[in-house]
Amino acid sequence: MPITSKRKTSLTLDATVLDDARDLGINVSAVADRALRQAVAEARRNRWLEDNAEVFAAQADWHERNGHPLAEILVSSAAASWKD
Repeated sequence: MPITSKRKTSLTLDATVLDDARDLGINVSAVADRALRQAVAEARRNRWLEDNAEVFAAQADWHERNGHPLAEILVSSAAASWKD
């Protein structure tokens, strides 16, 4: 597991929820870290999709005009081996 550096920060959270979390032994820092990692990954994915939307549209247009290059293979009796 890679060693990561940590940085102290300040968060503003709902006081009742924070108290409940502490009463239940929930590690707020770990939960926040996990949620932030997930949010960053999702934002990166969304940005990548936006940045490449033009390419995806061009590919879809090409497939619309020319068909999928593997269409015959995907509908043949050998198709099952492609899905495993």
